[in-house]
Amino acid sequence: MSIFNFYKKLPPNSSANPKYSLPFYQWGTFISATLGYGVYYVCRLSINVVKKPIVNEGVFSETELGIIGSVLFITYAIGKFTNGFLADRSNVKRLVSTGLLVTALANLLLGFTNSFILFAVLWGISGWFQSMGAASCVVSLSRWFPEEKRGSYYGFWSSSHNIGEALTFLVISALVGALGWRYGFIGAGMIGLLGVLVIWIFFKDSPESLGYPQVMKPLKKEESHTDLTTEDFNAAQKAVLKNPAIWILALSSAFMYISRYAVNSWGMFYLEAEKGYSIVEAGSIISISSIFGIIGTAFSGVISDKLFGGRRNLPALVFGIFIIVGLIMFLLIPDSPYWVDVTAMIIFGTGIGVLICFLGGFMAVDIAPANASGAALGVVGIASYIGAAIQDTMSGILIEGNKTMVNGQEVYDFTYINYFWIGAAVVSTLLALLVWNAKKKNELTYQRKF
Repeated sequence: MSIFNFYKKLPPNSSANPKYSLPFYQWGTFISATLGYGVYYVCRLSINVVKKPIVNEGVFSETELGIIGSVLFITYAIGKFTNGFLADRSNVKRLVSTGLLVTALANLLLGFTNSFILFAVLWGISGWFQSMGAASCVVSLSRWFPEEKRGSYYGFWSSSHNIGEALTFLVISALVGALGWRYGFIGAGMIGLLGVLVIWIFFKDSPESLGYPQVMKPLKKEESHTDLTTEDFNAAQKAVLKNPAIWILALSSAFMYISRYAVNSWGMFYLEAEKGYSIVEAGSIISISSIFGIIGTAFSGVISDKLFGGRRNLPALVFGIFIIVGLIMFLLIPDSPYWVDVTAMIIFGTGIGVLICFLGGFMAVDIAPANASGAALGVVGIASYIGAAIQDTMSGILIEGNKTMVNGQEVYDFTYINYFWIGAAVVSTLLALLVWNAKKKNELTYQRKF
């Protein structure tokens, strides 16, 4: 029997077809969401591998690359906010597959253009459709897994960020090193199309869409997810917008994303320009951050659920310090040997892996109404990626503005970059302390009027 026949709609828990049990669809959706969103990241980070070759060939300047990167983050931030609200009410399978398809096609087109305007437009379009990925996956997890298990599954799903980053810095940097910068975009686009196929086959919208009962545990036993009205969703989402703790978490996440995307967007450039690594060597070092981010992210939910009773504040503080220490080692130790750079990326990547999960959404989802998890993710998402957008432009300006020519060679002074990147990590950690005792307000979970 082919894999396509496995996914015919059949009666739930059919004794004649045991492969069609609820866990079968749960695992299919969970694994495809994890791998699929990892591929989203390959399509998003492709530009970060090719920055130094593009500058070396005189195609774009550092500032222009910073502006192009910021265009994606701005459209992504706006899209993540709106699509977070939309995902709560939509067929998320269609959203997540459409978003990856368009961003994959945009990458393919970028491999064939030198125009700054067209580059920025295509990268901005990619950013909007990129925003369909995370909200769809988070809403899917909320629909497929009960609340008492959701933290663990959310943690493992969040490793998709790091899986995608590792693939990008290893595979795409190898392609660029062998064939040139254009093949970085073409390779990412081809990988994206494969990801669309996986999502379309395996990802399912909800248990109800297949005839199973919903797995969420609502506040009122007589209510189900499908019984909720537009007024219920509106009330829950307004509660998210009025919750100051969620906005503080969003700001904390924004500063964390400055540090995160400083390394993701400019880390390879820094290693090549400041420490003399080749593009493949630089890619391998930055990929270590992503690989250890997988470990941090995958086990963040398990650790907080099992060891801290579902509270995320203490591990958020500990791993915020990890990020600060990792950046200090990476940036402030002069003439650091290879092993120091690797160690710095291990510490930094582990910290980022945990905080992508916590500050990047799950702490906000914890204290948001259960039927507004997409809205909570949207609030955090728009703040996070505004921070990332500011970072990309500011980093490009600071890098180009502190570049001089010495004996015909470009020499960069990264002093101000050091202050900017490390300072953002410190501010993020301090802000997270302000919501130490924030808790879900259960009375806001459903706002039905009887």
